[in-house]
Amino acid sequence: MRDQQKAEEIAVQRFQLIAPLLEEGLDVGKAKDLKEQICKTSGLSERTIRRYLSQYRNEGFGGLKPKAISRKVTSDAIPSHLLEQAILLRKEAPSRSVAQIIQILEWEGLALPGQIKRSTLQEKLTERGYSSRQMKLYAQTGIAARRFQKRHRNQLWQSDIKFGPYLPIGPNGTRKQVYLVAIIDDATRFILHGAFYPTLDSRIIEDSFRHAIQKYGIPEAVYFDNGKQYRTKWMARTCSKLGTRLIYAKPYAAESKGKVERFNRVVDSFLGEVALEKPTTLDRLNDLFQVWLSECYQNKPHSGLGENMSPETAFRSDKKSLRFIDPDQLTNAFLHCETRKVDKSGCISFMDKKYEVGLSFIGRQVDVVYDPADLEELTIEYNGHAPWKVKKLEIGEKAGKRETLPTHLQGQKTESSRLLKAAEHKYQERQVEQATAVSFRAVWKEDGERV
Repeated sequence: MRDQQKAEEIAVQRFQLIAPLLEEGLDVGKAKDLKEQICKTSGLSERTIRRYLSQYRNEGFGGLKPKAISRKVTSDAIPSHLLEQAILLRKEAPSRSVAQIIQILEWEGLALPGQIKRSTLQEKLTERGYSSRQMKLYAQTGIAARRFQKRHRNQLWQSDIKFGPYLPIGPNGTRKQVYLVAIIDDATRFILHGAFYPTLDSRIIEDSFRHAIQKYGIPEAVYFDNGKQYRTKWMARTCSKLGTRLIYAKPYAAESKGKVERFNRVVDSFLGEVALEKPTTLDRLNDLFQVWLSECYQNKPHSGLGENMSPETAFRSDKKSLRFIDPDQLTNAFLHCETRKVDKSGCISFMDKKYEVGLSFIGRQVDVVYDPADLEELTIEYNGHAPWKVKKLEIGEKAGKRETLPTHLQGQKTESSRLLKAAEHKYQERQVEQATAVSFRAVWKEDGERV
């Protein structure tokens, strides 16, 4: 039922694994070192990494999805007590490979030889947040950040959230804080998209990222803040479908994303001017910000670019071509997917709205694929059926005629109770067994002696 969604999640994990090897201009020696590091941290063989690379280069993102083969469900393949021990071993030494963890469990007699498969344990550790890469994010290296700058536009984008002013946009005119999301090009310092939003959640990041791509093409890599608004499975899915490498800053390491942090400090001068202007709506605030951004930043000389060059001039004059994709492909890359259970009326509840799926799916779990920006129409996926579109259920003043239940859901007429007949048969068998036992005991003793 959820095989398609699971296959996509696996493809996302595989892409993020090989993403460092897809960087343009990577020399042979560096590629070899990266492969060794990936193999060490993931527990996978070099042959597997080469296979993933070949599949991606030949078939794109879809080539990384596992092939549709019949296999046993592995959700309970590892007993919970063994998984907890594996997590403990990983926490004791984050550098331990999956193979080493399995070996320790076998040597200690906790697991039988061959009982735990490496791929299954790797998947379970990743699900619980204990993969080598996840553990490495929280390692404190103490190494100072080194300055770097990409050579061309769209090789790397950085993004961060800055807390903005309070506006009277809440219920009954209460003042509510707004938030600025900015995406900056690493090579040119050009702001690809910047806007204030009324909420602080992942939707504002997706909206900003989508607008930037629509205007300036797809980046080779993105370097995002480690906040929960950025670190979502949907962002990983989107970047993988776009062929974009997704990198997260280490916690409490603001210096690693210095360019966008520097821009945020420049924005402080805008906020000082806005305090004098006192805008009363979010639209007015964003209009003022776009004017300030163009005249006070994008088209002013930037010290980090040299030759009195402005960010906009640097971005426009870069000879590296921009990579755009078809609007339908872009929409598909930003789709979300969730699971819902079909109720007894053949409908699902989604975002406080009802959608009619069909009586044939009553009581079943279906996958809901949707565009967060457009909930008028959803796509429903279910194993063995081609995906189909559903729209919001319009409830009129009069109740409509209920559809006839499908044949396989209708009751079956019968003249007698199979349960009672079967019970009667078992009762008769039990009576015979008990009678035999009684007669055997009757001859077991004769005058107090064994016969």
